[in-house]
Amino acid sequence: MEHLMIERNPEIMFGKPVIKGTRITVEFLMRKLADGFNVEEILEMYPHLTLAQILAAFAYAADIIANEIVIEAA
Repeated sequence: MEHLMIERNPEIMFGKPVIKGTRITVEFLMRKLADGFNVEEILEMYPHLTLAQILAAFAYAADIIANEIVIEAA
């Protein structure tokens, strides 16, 4: 699971995964989606981001969820 556009650094945003070279967290982008914003609106709000960076954040989030440990119900 390699994510070239995402980095984790304890000195940037407390180590949360961010778009490389920014302080924009993957969590922030996912919350924008959850709040009803679409990708085009996010790009308008943050013109220094690229579509590739946003898609990389989504891929990172999906990979994290896909690798969660599943707990079986009793």
